[in-house]
Amino acid sequence: MAFGALGTPIITLAKVTGLDEFAISQMAGRQLPLFSLIVPAWMVATMTGWRGLLAVWPAVLVCGGSFAAVQFAMANYVGAALVDVVAGIVSLVALAAFLRWWQPQDCWQHGAGQPRAPVANDSARTIAWAWMPWVFLSVAVFCWGLPAVKATLEGRPWPNANPPAQSGLPLLPKTIVAPELSVPRLDGRIAKVPPATREPLEIERAVYRFNWLSAAGTAILMAAVIAVPWLGLSWRQAVVIWSDNLRRLSLSLVTIALMLALAFVTRYSGTDVTLGLALTQSGWFYPFFAPLLGWLGVALTGSDTSSNAMFGSLQRVTAEQLGLNPLLICTANSTGGVMGKMIDAQSIVVSATATGMHRQEGAILRRVFPHSLALAALMGLLVWLQSGPLSWMVPR
Repeated sequence: MAFGALGTPIITLAKVTGLDEFAISQMAGRQLPLFSLIVPAWMVATMTGWRGLLAVWPAVLVCGGSFAAVQFAMANYVGAALVDVVAGIVSLVALAAFLRWWQPQDCWQHGAGQPRAPVANDSARTIAWAWMPWVFLSVAVFCWGLPAVKATLEGRPWPNANPPAQSGLPLLPKTIVAPELSVPRLDGRIAKVPPATREPLEIERAVYRFNWLSAAGTAILMAAVIAVPWLGLSWRQAVVIWSDNLRRLSLSLVTIALMLALAFVTRYSGTDVTLGLALTQSGWFYPFFAPLLGWLGVALTGSDTSSNAMFGSLQRVTAEQLGLNPLLICTANSTGGVMGKMIDAQSIVVSATATGMHRQEGAILRRVFPHSLALAALMGLLVWLQSGPLSWMVPR
């Protein structure tokens, strides 16, 4: 999550802090691969216990090891874009190929003991047909994330274009594809001053930007529209399915909207900065708390990008005041935020909906929270060690 699909959280952190984007990518690539090794084993042990983990440890090692190796290589030698996308694909292929050659002696299945009807093996053609909607989704999200495509869909000139035009293509009217509305009585009424920012005075803008065409949700919608005829569904069936899902997701959508609103209230009321400044009082132990600040930001906003935008500048100011390495501390905000994704309201609501556990969000949060906090604490411990005995891991 620290890298996102196209490195957006890292790019945002670089802009907010003024640090080099590739250096941040390298630093993240020297923290997260260690957890990429841990997480698959953690999940299996949580589901089946240590005995279950021992039964499948070779597969767990292949899964986590292949992901971690590619993640490290991409982050340190290529850049932030596509790090986890490539690592995820390699991990899937490596694990599938390994399980062709190796099988565990015991196979644990959810609902074991219940009678199961025999299942015939699908043909390669059927499998490819079933995977195509996922391919449509991946291609759409990838294309929507490209800077040139995003600029076009927002009615802006292509980045780094000279002259600033789009190869002769007319610009879409920005007032239609990405209108902006200043929030009354809030826009420009709030300011940050040191030590909350590196600027003498930073005015907070409150502008609602309705970029409906360039939003990732539009890409997902387009992929779904393409998948409807591919799967042989009629448009009437598609509308019925859409309406049924909208009805079942209505409370979940309201919950997500309210949590996003709470995140903005937290930001504009100064609560986030107050919490961050309180953590700076930890002094030499601050490297341990730096990831926890990112963890808190993601838990509140549901986005590593938003957490970096909120706390990135504060992390650099604190690091410089305490004589710590700004690159290490600022990157910790992004990598620590990864551990908060599993407890943010949006993720829990989506998971409850996807698994049919409506109105069980509270139970899910109670079960997941200890794992999230433990992983965040482990990240804090790693960052604290990297500020001292493991400082050789920090890019020079």
